[in-house]
Amino acid sequence: MLSHVTIGVADLGRAKAFYDRVIATLGIGCVVDEPEHGLVGYAETPTSGPQFYLIRPIDGRPAGAGNGQTFAFLAQDRATVDRFHAEGLAAGGRDEGAPGLRPHYHPNYYGAYLRDPDGHKIACVCHRSEG
Repeated sequence: MLSHVTIGVADLGRAKAFYDRVIATLGIGCVVDEPEHGLVGYAETPTSGPQFYLIRPIDGRPAGAGNGQTFAFLAQDRATVDRFHAEGLAAGGRDEGAPGLRPHYHPNYYGAYLRDPDGHKIACVCHRSEG
């Protein structure tokens, strides 16, 4: 459904260190690492599928988290959601909702929520039943 998502960050190195850890839990790696251009990108492959980018604004305006925005990464199982949340906390993120079922979304919605070092709200979600 989406081609890519880009978020602005104040400190590209700090943001990359955070996302290297949490996105690795999903089996996704860094495919673009151009700090000289203020850009870091993550995807399953460099040329296809959804992509997630970090960008350091070059126009002098400060980067900031949007109010009400959440970026959710898809996990194949609930254990991955748990690892994503744990790695995010260990990498300096803040808890915004521990891993668990959220049946008010649907019966198998298992998710966890974090704030990254720049304040962006991110989630990791599994839509499958356990087992």
